[in-house]
Amino acid sequence: MAKKRKFSRRLPKIRGRRSHQSKKAGSAPGTLHHVGEKRVEEVSITIHDYSEDHIESIEITEIEECRPYLENPSKTWISVKGLHDIEKLQSIWAYFNLHPLVQEDILNTSQRPKVEEYEDNIFFVLRMMHYTKEEPVILESEQISIVLGQNYVLSFQESDMPHFSPVLERLKVVGTRLRRFGPDYLTYAIIDNIVDYYFGVLNELGDRLEETEEILIDDPGQDTLHHIHGLRREAIFFRKSVWPLRDVINSVIRDDTKFVDESIKVYLRDVYDHMVQIIDNVDNYRDMILGMHDMYMSQVSNKMNEVMKVLTIIATIFIPITFIAGVYGMNFDPQASPYNMPELSWYWGYPAAWASMIIVAIIMVIYFKRKDWL
Repeated sequence: MAKKRKFSRRLPKIRGRRSHQSKKAGSAPGTLHHVGEKRVEEVSITIHDYSEDHIESIEITEIEECRPYLENPSKTWISVKGLHDIEKLQSIWAYFNLHPLVQEDILNTSQRPKVEEYEDNIFFVLRMMHYTKEEPVILESEQISIVLGQNYVLSFQESDMPHFSPVLERLKVVGTRLRRFGPDYLTYAIIDNIVDYYFGVLNELGDRLEETEEILIDDPGQDTLHHIHGLRREAIFFRKSVWPLRDVINSVIRDDTKFVDESIKVYLRDVYDHMVQIIDNVDNYRDMILGMHDMYMSQVSNKMNEVMKVLTIIATIFIPITFIAGVYGMNFDPQASPYNMPELSWYWGYPAAWASMIIVAIIMVIYFKRKDWL
């Protein structure tokens, strides 16, 4: 008997799917509560100060330490990792004079992607999506908040994961656009890096779809349906998380803003095209998942029909056999009347009964074979 094929990947869990809005219930707008998980022990602040001919990266403990960098003509990227220490974050927000609603949105990690422009800056809420590499595999969803000013970029993330290491590596190379252009190009590079992670999620989702489809065709089982439902849940969550980013990018491209140069909008259009492609792929995956679900239910129904067909044929074959056995099991006394089953007195009566039942069964099997019912 062939061994049932098993899935090579376990269904990943989803992290960041549920919010903790109950903490904010009844609070006035601008009230500061950290809504989400504590993903780091301490909040860290790292400064990346750069221009065409130099770059300096340093970790600081107090936001006042970034004053010399902000006062020179270079560009400054302040990266903040960890959102649970509200007191430390407030010192950052006070230094940059961030609007109270921006502060609230940074702490509320259940926000959907959006963009808002204020007098001194433009504020982005984005979502980082990726699968963890270690077991158990988790589909991570993390809020990334970006504040773009005239000569600086503030980024806030929940964890200390090196999500933007590709951007930092490019920033270290002399002569790159990141070094030559302003902070609006750095913001584009961060958004583009987040979108690149989306393609990684799509590739993983696509690989598991192919594996599930192969098992569905070869030898589906109860765990196949479980995987199909898991894939559907992931696809819906992923689409819901990334869909608004398309509108965010389109809004920045379409609207006039002093914080994003027209030359940078050309690159944002490329990111917009990527988002359209990603959403189209997710929609295609959702259709494939629905098709696999229908295929699974159809196969289960076909298997049930095959079982019912076999049982019906067996029952049909036994109907005349049961009739013969029933007739000769009525126990009429042949001595009381010559009409009371004279066959019971025959020398070959019992073998004749068996022979008749076997012949009837053989004839019915031959008939079913000719009709292609067997």
